[in-house]
Amino acid sequence: MNYVLVPVLLVLMGLVAFSLIRGIIAFLKTTRIDLETGEGKTATDMQLAQNKAMFARIKYQALAIVVVVIILAVAR
Repeated sequence: MNYVLVPVLLVLMGLVAFSLIRGIIAFLKTTRIDLETGEGKTATDMQLAQNKAMFARIKYQALAIVVVVIILAVAR
């Protein structure tokens, strides 16, 4: 069982890192756009992309935690 769960955990960890990097890039682009235009009162496409990436990161982290809990439960 661990032979299946450990690769799943590694994939989820990679997805967490990928989503985090995408969210940070979207945040930096949003900040640059806000500074250049002076706007910031409405949600832009980049801000929506940032929210989507960060929500995906949270989902992947939750799934990774579930996999760790399953690995610990099986190991006992």
